[in-house]
Amino acid sequence: MVPELCFDHLSRLSTEIGLFEHALFTAPRRDHGYCVDDVARGLVLTSRQPVPSDAVSWLTATYLRFIGCAQDGDGRIRNRRREDGSWTDEAGVEDHWGRALWGLGTAAAAGTEEHVRDFALARARIGLQARSPSRRSMAHAAVGAFEVLRAHPGDRAALGLLADARTLLGRAGPDPSWPWPEARLFYANALLPEALLLIGSGLGDDAALQDGLALLAWLLERQTRDGHLSVVPTGGWQRGEPWPGFDQQPIEVSALAEACARAFEMTGELAWKTGLESCVAWFLGANDSGFAMYDPVSGGGFDGLHVAGVNQNQGAESTLAALTTFQLARRVAVQEAVR
Repeated sequence: MVPELCFDHLSRLSTEIGLFEHALFTAPRRDHGYCVDDVARGLVLTSRQPVPSDAVSWLTATYLRFIGCAQDGDGRIRNRRREDGSWTDEAGVEDHWGRALWGLGTAAAAGTEEHVRDFALARARIGLQARSPSRRSMAHAAVGAFEVLRAHPGDRAALGLLADARTLLGRAGPDPSWPWPEARLFYANALLPEALLLIGSGLGDDAALQDGLALLAWLLERQTRDGHLSVVPTGGWQRGEPWPGFDQQPIEVSALAEACARAFEMTGELAWKTGLESCVAWFLGANDSGFAMYDPVSGGGFDGLHVAGVNQNQGAESTLAALTTFQLARRVAVQEAVR
């Protein structure tokens, strides 16, 4: 059974400025400030909520305003902000830039209010002019570009970014035992095949689409152990290292959930729905340690899975990972019911 989405803890971590990055148990670590990385993830979640409450709509507006303030005229993005709202860094095109475009594109396509969609689209089009040398940053930006295309088919800025991301992401390797385009699995790994799926769909590039499906299938198999999900630990993994590893991060599971949901939407193959269900089950205790990674009382997600327990802190990234995974599973269930 997929839990109902509870936004209580996310609201507890949020202010009129943004979303606090860290928590001590359930209390916001205000001194650690805010970051676009998590605000963008929050915008994806709240924008996709099909019938948002007033509280969720308020979160969407808050997160969208935060990203808008972070963006400069060239489309680059600042990331970190103090509790008082002052910025601590310069605008750039690192991972947070890609995540910001993911959030803006999603809001432009899925937002329930016209003014939200319009503002998000305008900001996304500015951001789509920039480029990053980072594979994951461009992969996140490609997801955002695809969402812009869903809202506005033929958008030239979105198509241009997808083409450039295709070049940077490359092809699956020829070795079937290690087709991954990197020598090591790092973090949010399923983002790469998801981006290839969307690039393939957006550009009509069947080779990219098939590469995405093949890499996702390999990654899902690699991260399944004894009938449950067993994901790459925080330090990454490569051949020859022991498995399983700890601590395991919820972001790894939510990235896999995003990719499996996309693959199911595109192909209708039940294997991807099963993969998504494994992601939900991981949060509920079907993992290498047998501990639940979600607190149904607070609505928060725990920050890491260890051999003998969990990190009891419920930060923004982990909370969003759990809620996003549940949201995706609920959406796929609705899609399957109407097929």
